[in-house]
Amino acid sequence: MNASYVRRVAMKPAVIKTNLRNQQRVDVSTEIAIERPDGCCLTCSVANLSRTGLMISCSQEAIKALIPDQRSPAPGNWVSVKTRFSVPVVATQPVAVIAEGHIVHMRRIARDEFQLGIQFSEFEGNGFEYVDRYVAKLLADSRNQS
Repeated sequence: MNASYVRRVAMKPAVIKTNLRNQQRVDVSTEIAIERPDGCCLTCSVANLSRTGLMISCSQEAIKALIPDQRSPAPGNWVSVKTRFSVPVVATQPVAVIAEGHIVHMRRIARDEFQLGIQFSEFEGNGFEYVDRYVAKLLADSRNQS
């Protein structure tokens, strides 16, 4: 399939808010590929996921590749990235999600562990529906266990 014919779903621009967690997040553990506009690609781990973004865990080496000055991006000066990760639509069938977004937050957790917040800006294909369905399922499961 020609990439120019892939359906894209744009996210509504988010108003800058002090509350970065305006969507409920669910803890997940999966790998994610992050690609910069220059083609550099890294693999990190997803820590949590919401309908509008995700938090990843990565090493200082990955931070240096993604954010060379290693400073949390200022509002409006976010770092653009393309992400690729999988979510299980049904238990036996994970689907690939490709989403463009911006690194909007960075914090150091330990000596060589950082977290980056990525806000989605656009999904390819049915990516948003897959993420939405997966997050809703995990939230429902957590309420049922309470």
